[in-house]
Amino acid sequence: MTQHNEKTALVTGAGKGIGRAIAVMLAGQGIFVYINYLSDRASAEETLETIRLCSGNGALLPFDVTCSEDSKKAVQAVLKDRGAIDILVNNAGIRKDGLLAMMTEDSWQTVIHTNLTSFYNVTKPVVKHMLKNRFGRIVTVTSAAGQMGNAGQVNYSAAKSGLIGATKALAKEVGNRNITVNAVAPGFIETRMLEGMDVDRILDAIPAKRLGRPEEVAHAVAFLCSDEAGYVNGQILGVNGGLV
Repeated sequence: MTQHNEKTALVTGAGKGIGRAIAVMLAGQGIFVYINYLSDRASAEETLETIRLCSGNGALLPFDVTCSEDSKKAVQAVLKDRGAIDILVNNAGIRKDGLLAMMTEDSWQTVIHTNLTSFYNVTKPVVKHMLKNRFGRIVTVTSAAGQMGNAGQVNYSAAKSGLIGATKALAKEVGNRNITVNAVAPGFIETRMLEGMDVDRILDAIPAKRLGRPEEVAHAVAFLCSDEAGYVNGQILGVNGGLV
């Protein structure tokens, strides 16, 4: 276990939506949470304010998850300040939808870099520390789209599917050091990520006949980050209302 009493978590893309819900929930369990964001400082400050209103603790940590050097420096800064990162939640993600036949190279590359390459950029420096520390919880937010595919989201589905493979492989690499690596795969959740989508058609496809709430995903993440989930490793937990 870590030397300090209070655990430390880093949540990427924690300024809004699912990331905010995860950061708030972890902070509510007495964990010190670093809120990563790229450009929307106001949203990240709202997350921190919500955490403090619930008597939690945290700090803002702006850096670009698509840049390996930025990510490495940010992780080093946290380790210098806190001595450990016990929990990493890879949540940062974007979508740039369009049919593959018409998709620009930029739409492909940006989504792959932000959703998938960021896993390497942030997880590598964190897991090196966790291996030394012989403890860690890594949870990645993938998507039902990565399990079943979604028309108009070839780039997003490819990236999210890649995260599932990365999760399963890394779990096998580090499982003997008291480190677990899991993922949650949300279905359609009430966030800004749904903007521009046909919600009526979506609801029709979901057995639960409703959208999920960010807090429902956060509960699943919090469980996978807990000591009680120490024997859960390499798993993909769907939070999708029965969609997949």
